[in-house]
Amino acid sequence: MPIYNKLIRDAIPEVIEKTGKVFSTRILLNEEYIVELKKKLREELMEYEEAKTNEEAIEELADILELIHAATKIHGSSFEELENVRKAKAEKRGGFEKRIFLIEVEDD
Repeated sequence: MPIYNKLIRDAIPEVIEKTGKVFSTRILLNEEYIVELKKKLREELMEYEEAKTNEEAIEELADILELIHAATKIHGSSFEELENVRKAKAEKRGGFEKRIFLIEVEDD
């Protein structure tokens, strides 16, 4: 039996159950959950980096977004507040749409 030891989406146990396979899960403590969310976010980011098509990239970005929603809640906030912080930073410092790549800054 393969051992996964990783955070999974909430409906995956039901999906596995429908196949008739035997499996085991447990509920993580908050500290463990934060660690596993970060691991899963890194995993999904690597999958995004490896995506070969726009469709694959969008699938991975959707996974990353779902993890961002979960991480926002665990840190005591909401997606709306996160969006407000994003907007404030974008207003103050801009976004990334202009594709500006900083090469160097002269040091005084």
